[in-house]
Amino acid sequence: MAYFFFLDESGTDRQDSLYEVLCGVAIKDNDLWNIISQLKNYEEQILGTRYSGHEREIKGKKFLKKKVFKLANSMNPIPEPERTQLAKECIENGANATKQHMAALSQAKIDYVKKLLELCAQYRMKIFASISSETVRETDEEIDGLLRRDYVYAFERIYYYLEDKKNDEQGIIVFDELEKSQSHILVSQLENYFKKTSKGRQRSGLVIPEPFFVHSDLTTGIQIADLIAYIISWGLRLKGMTGASRPELMEFVELIKPLRYITTREIENIPDMQIWSVIYVK
Repeated sequence: MAYFFFLDESGTDRQDSLYEVLCGVAIKDNDLWNIISQLKNYEEQILGTRYSGHEREIKGKKFLKKKVFKLANSMNPIPEPERTQLAKECIENGANATKQHMAALSQAKIDYVKKLLELCAQYRMKIFASISSETVRETDEEIDGLLRRDYVYAFERIYYYLEDKKNDEQGIIVFDELEKSQSHILVSQLENYFKKTSKGRQRSGLVIPEPFFVHSDLTTGIQIADLIAYIISWGLRLKGMTGASRPELMEFVELIKPLRYITTREIENIPDMQIWSVIYVK
């Protein structure tokens, strides 16, 4: 038995987003294909066709950006199956799309994300995320060879999750593929962490130190992580996070809150300290 941890980031373009998020989703190996199959069915049932493909990708910035909500609210809810048919026509022939087509597709996109998050809860998936400001990330990036703190905190919580299972289940890390030189840097940093630090060596017993890199447009697990990372970046606010959130995402924030994992550990002589799987790195 093993758990796949699909990891992706949001807000790293450092443009509009106030917070950068490293997010992972844990999926049990024998649940993975069922989840993938169900989400592919949702694409066809809700969007009318497969959205993800050679030229398109299911991502938070495409399915949950402000414009999608504006278009969705430009018309009253369109009943199915009319909405599905209009969404399909919009995807396949966007150049000739009408306002009704775009409203239908936007409504379908929002509905798809809701169904996806409900499926995550159904399969008892858990999320692990480190939220950081630009200042924190830039400070860590100045230190060559060391794993950034947001990664360290995420791996720490992944390790606690696996440790609590007490079934010798291994964690397999799957990253969205980065530019090749960045991937090499990350692999080197992970190797230094898991081989040269005491905590890293301990955690390598449950988390396989060498990650897999995949194309996000071909990997459903990465698409799930991307959507949740986007919701966290723009919607979830923890203590100390003063940046404004987008109110239209609050419904999605409430859907991801139960996906967090909480455990306890003795830390700095404090017994049973609560540790949440989603953390703000101050």
